[in-house]
Amino acid sequence: MVDLLKLKDKNIVVMGVANQRSLAWGVAKSLFAVGANVIFTYRKERSLARIEKLLADHDYEAKLIVQCDVNEDESIHKAFNEIGEAVGTIHGVVHSLAFAHAEDLRGDFIDTSRSGYAFAQDTSAYSLVATAKEARPYMTDGGSIITMSYLGAERVLPGYNVMGVAKAALEASVKYLASELGQDNIRVNAISAGAIRTLSAKGVPSFNTILNQIEEKAPLKRNVSQEEVADTSLAVLSDLFRGVTGEIVYVDGGYNIMG
Repeated sequence: MVDLLKLKDKNIVVMGVANQRSLAWGVAKSLFAVGANVIFTYRKERSLARIEKLLADHDYEAKLIVQCDVNEDESIHKAFNEIGEAVGTIHGVVHSLAFAHAEDLRGDFIDTSRSGYAFAQDTSAYSLVATAKEARPYMTDGGSIITMSYLGAERVLPGYNVMGVAKAALEASVKYLASELGQDNIRVNAISAGAIRTLSAKGVPSFNTILNQIEEKAPLKRNVSQEEVADTSLAVLSDLFRGVTGEIVYVDGGYNIMG
């Protein structure tokens, strides 16, 4: 399997590790397992401390850890310059970043503030565009960019509100980026993961109800795990998916196909 993936010694940037439950951390663990060079970005010092502790606890060694605030163009530019200078070529990017203000998730969608709407879009959707722009010059061998989405991008899910709209914009951005970057042999895809107890999921009021509904309605009659999402992400990053771009790949036990 490792040989099929061809990710050994490839330089993969992982963005969005908040703690051990993060989808980004799950992907990072799978990347370490196949011998990839994992490069982490973090926003604030407390995030750096968490990443360093996770690495120490699992006896992993990051290729590089770089500060990057995706709400600031200059910070993204500086981060990818630093990464490019250190490793030369970037072979893949894992964009696992999303955020909305708590008040914009707990209230009615119609009451979303202008600033809250803009912030959710900027952090959760535009950040992928800005990241792809800065990574592109260093992806000289082609490669793969993946981002994390959710079913709330296409269906109304109670309590998901402004984040659902941001994820819809994210998925549309995936398709437009895939169209433009394909000429550079850069693939762009989204992983639409099932409900998993991540830090961001805690902010969705109806999260426990969603978990129960998936167990009842999904064809596999269960929720998916961090490891399952990570392994699918690994495949999409790899040559196994070399003919696939602009797609939303569902890892949700088949829940998305049910009425």
